[in-house]
Amino acid sequence: MTTRRAARLPEVLHRFNAAHPWDHNAHYHPWLLRRLPRRFGTALDVGCGSGELARLLARRAREAHAVDSDAEILARARESTPGGTPVAYRVADASRHLPDGPYDVITCVAVLHHLPLAETLTRLRDRLAPGGTLVVGCARASDPLDHALGLVAVPLNALTGWAKNRGRPVPRPPLSMTAATRDPRETYAEISRTARLLLPGARLRRRLFWRYTLVWRAP
Repeated sequence: MTTRRAARLPEVLHRFNAAHPWDHNAHYHPWLLRRLPRRFGTALDVGCGSGELARLLARRAREAHAVDSDAEILARARESTPGGTPVAYRVADASRHLPDGPYDVITCVAVLHHLPLAETLTRLRDRLAPGGTLVVGCARASDPLDHALGLVAVPLNALTGWAKNRGRPVPRPPLSMTAATRDPRETYAEISRTARLLLPGARLRRRLFWRYTLVWRAP
């Protein structure tokens, strides 16, 4: 009987999480904003999705630019942006092209694992203004330590969803991205080696809920 119940546990957790959904990426937006100056000139949000983070950046920036490869989600982002908000949305494939900049702030959340790691970090680095800040938050592939953190995150994930929804089942929110997704390829160790080579002094940390963060300030 115990074995049968253990086998059913993933299914039970899946149903619980589906009834209490929450956005793992938006969860880190407050943390990300604390890494940035209170006011700055220009910002670029790469892989902006429905534009939530871009609109938060626009509250501090003179002007914010937001790019995504998905024209459909950008249309949704424009519809959700109040008039007068200084955000300019543009369809762009970050693996091939980004606006030239320079930018005082660049953010890249839940996108980097879809793109060539070294090439994209180089492209982001080259578009930062002197003294500018790059903040990345993304998923990572698992290594043994990540498996251990993942086990800790499983019950916390359910508890967080329950708390954010005040214990009530809610429908799933509209998709924030309609483009095809890809599982992470690089482990945290691989990401860390590449980032420290290209971005000397970068600060990386493993995070709960299968994420990591990277912060780098240009010289």
